[in-house]
Amino acid sequence: MEDSLLHHQIRPRFRIETSLTPAEIETKLSKSVSEDQESVGGKVIPGHATLTLPERDQHYWSPQLTLSFEEAEGQCLLRGMYSPRPVVWTMFVLFYSVVAFASLVISIVGYSKWSLGQSAGILWLVPVLMVIFLSLYLVSYTGQKVGRKQMITLHNFVEETLGINIREE
Repeated sequence: MEDSLLHHQIRPRFRIETSLTPAEIETKLSKSVSEDQESVGGKVIPGHATLTLPERDQHYWSPQLTLSFEEAEGQCLLRGMYSPRPVVWTMFVLFYSVVAFASLVISIVGYSKWSLGQSAGILWLVPVLMVIFLSLYLVSYTGQKVGRKQMITLHNFVEETLGINIREE
């Protein structure tokens, strides 16, 4: 797998056109997931698949690979996105939202007080919240690095199962 696929993106993606039909992709993935549950598991439904690692190999930062496949102009369009599990993603969205909302409220209150000539010491919290925001980003980036080996496992599984070579978008 190309190293660049996993760099410079929080949620790396790929998009390729293949001569396989959506039904062939679904069949190959279903067969491989049921036969190879030792290394990769998941769910496959028409036009969509979510691949994960077995429970015993998962940790907090374990990724999942979401695939969608559809007929497009005589070819099959296969899209994939590597992402954290939904619970991790939701937690980070919640934390980002809380920090952003707190920054907005503190900024409004602080600038209101400042415009009225009152003490606006509360504005010192804005840089603190920005440091927290940056820390959250760095933690998520570190988590992606921790899950990199597992992302490669999922990537190789799809390439071997479908007999295709995936490059990044």
